[in-house]
Amino acid sequence: MATLTIRLPDSHRDRLKAMAAQRGLSLNKLMEELSVRALTEHDTEMRFRMRAARGDSARGLQLLDELDHRHAEVRGH
Repeated sequence: MATLTIRLPDSHRDRLKAMAAQRGLSLNKLMEELSVRALTEHDTEMRFRMRAARGDSARGLQLLDELDHRHAEVRGH
């Protein structure tokens, strides 16, 4: 495991400490959880962008139209 030092305004540190306390976590554990969320969001976006670059936009739009049509049928429109 590595140590990471970051510089934050005191007000941000204080708010993060309060958030951690409210969740029953140490500040270290809160930062670990927040970093996991940020990395997961980044990975998801990168996978989406890679798939979008390989995809067929016309086929994608066709699928969306089909979903709209099916949704309208289910709702009785």
